[in-house]
Amino acid sequence: MSTETGTVAYIQESEFDVLLTEEKVLVVDFTATWCGPCRLISPLMEQLAEEYKGRVKVVKVDVDNNKPMFKKFSLRSIPAVLIFKDGELAEKIVGVSPYEQFSGAVDKLL
Repeated sequence: MSTETGTVAYIQESEFDVLLTEEKVLVVDFTATWCGPCRLISPLMEQLAEEYKGRVKVVKVDVDNNKPMFKKFSLRSIPAVLIFKDGELAEKIVGVSPYEQFSGAVDKLL
């Protein structure tokens, strides 16, 4: 199974820690292959990655492979999109939301 889907790559916890220190704004989509609603969020994350290319890093985390990370942020359901600014959690959007909610949250941080 390829870990690349479009422009948004899947990452592991070790990569997350590095990205957190490197990226000004980091968008993390917590997802799973079996999660139907997550598939609805996926194209929105692609759109976000394209629209904010060079300014915002968008990545995905497969919760099945990264359970400690999922627990670390006290997440109970997916899809869950966490947005970090300068290494700090700034926004948490749980469930299926319109694109504007994600782009609006990112705009506030830029």
